[in-house]
Amino acid sequence: MRWSQALWPFLVLLLLFATGIELGFGMALVGFVGIIYLSGVHAAVQLVARDMYEVITNYGYTVFPLFILMGQIGFNAGIAVRLYDAANKFIGHVRAGLRWLLSWAPPVLKAICGSAAATAATFASVAIPEMDRYGYDRRLSTGIVAIVGTLGCIIPPSVVLIIYGLVTEQSIGRLFLAGIIPDLS
Repeated sequence: MRWSQALWPFLVLLLLFATGIELGFGMALVGFVGIIYLSGVHAAVQLVARDMYEVITNYGYTVFPLFILMGQIGFNAGIAVRLYDAANKFIGHVRAGLRWLLSWAPPVLKAICGSAAATAATFASVAIPEMDRYGYDRRLSTGIVAIVGTLGCIIPPSVVLIIYGLVTEQSIGRLFLAGIIPDLS
């Protein structure tokens, strides 16, 4: 294959990105057409079917959508706001109590929902307005959310540890046990 033949898929991919198509869909479309060009339609369809079956039947990958669903249910039900208000009643009288709460609550929520991005998004929408209401500096509250939203990436149940266990073929249960001590310190 000459370099000019390899340039066409790249240019088509750039054109698809320019139209606003999502990155994954554009790459999948170009790859699918490339397999059709190299091996035929039957081979391309079989490859897609096999990959879809392997992803759906892999236990480790079924965890991700369930974690995201759990986080969305908790957020939309208003649990996070109620928890923040209850904790504020307990430690709000302490100087910088809300800042302290914001340092410890996101890793706990991250451990529950399993997604650092969902945790950061939840706390950005819940904690930052609350800290604004109590007069905290906006830079402080956004900085804490950015840092601690990813702090709990190894608190069980952790998607990161599940992926690591699947890739390295290690016991996910043992990885969960190993992730408890570093996060508590």
